[in-house]
Amino acid sequence: MNLYVLASNRPAARFYRGGARIADFRGEAPYGPDEPEDWVGSVTTVAGEQSVGRTVLPGGSSLAEAIASDPRAWLGDEHVTAFGADPMLLVKLLDAGQRLPVHAHPGRAWALEHLGAAHGKTEAWYILTPGTVHLGLTESIPRDEIERIVRVQDTTTLLSAMHRIDVRPGDTVHVPAGVLHAIGAGILLVELQEPEDLSILLEWRGFAIDGSAAGHLGVGFDTALGAVETRAMSIDEVEHLIHRQEDSSRLLPDEAAPYFRLERTAVDGPAQLARGYAIIVVLEGEVTLTALDEMPEKLRSGSTVLVPYGAGEVRVEGAGALLVCRPPLPGSSGRSASRTTVAGRR
Repeated sequence: MNLYVLASNRPAARFYRGGARIADFRGEAPYGPDEPEDWVGSVTTVAGEQSVGRTVLPGGSSLAEAIASDPRAWLGDEHVTAFGADPMLLVKLLDAGQRLPVHAHPGRAWALEHLGAAHGKTEAWYILTPGTVHLGLTESIPRDEIERIVRVQDTTTLLSAMHRIDVRPGDTVHVPAGVLHAIGAGILLVELQEPEDLSILLEWRGFAIDGSAAGHLGVGFDTALGAVETRAMSIDEVEHLIHRQEDSSRLLPDEAAPYFRLERTAVDGPAQLARGYAIIVVLEGEVTLTALDEMPEKLRSGSTVLVPYGAGEVRVEGAGALLVCRPPLPGSSGRSASRTTVAGRR
């Protein structure tokens, strides 16, 4: 099977501003001011849409259709045995043209019980440009106070009760389901997540969305707020979720293993990437990827590539760095979720 070099997949009219940094990163002409996300290797639709958000392959079929037609070629026997024809992964490029609203995502059990969804939305961020993120609460907030904050949109109180963390390029942040968070203005990142579009908004004033109608996933805030973690997190708990660029031993905590895997590969000469379904983001430099006997694909920073299982081991040449995003291993629980490697160093 071939590798698929992917074009941008930018859902329009999102509720927050951004997108210019994605265009710069990918070397593209600017898009509109409200297209802050590029959905990469997506079988997922934007909430409420029939097809918007899904990746379309050369030839016109969607990635979802292609995987459904031959799941073992795309995902491999072990993956299909464990998860069926579900890639278990969505990757995004996200450009925060403004601070995102404070929100959280439900976990798997809650999403199944209340929405009939196959996944929650645990996620992780690989930071490309510096900035500040808000992550978790510094103090527990009683349920009635959370309800008041949401009802009157008391953003000042909410933000003042959250950890404020500075992040730098190369840092990773794991965001478990339920944990309140907000990405700060000016940050460009690569996001790995479970393949669902599920957000519970605690803030929407100043954003292009009516959160009172769209912020509770259609179940009402009485139910939706039950998916939100309102207990305090210590600074040690928060720092456990963050891995700094200088910590090259791993990129994500073990708790991420049931959801996704992440590898940062420095390319310095010829090397091989292990066989398996993957979404690759070229972080820097110029590299060439070759699958089996196919023609080489020459790529620059900002390129995104879809790798089917059937492509076999991928040969890498050149000088640069790759981010390799993969679904969870079958049966993974408590395993190391990521690693940093150096490919072809001589």
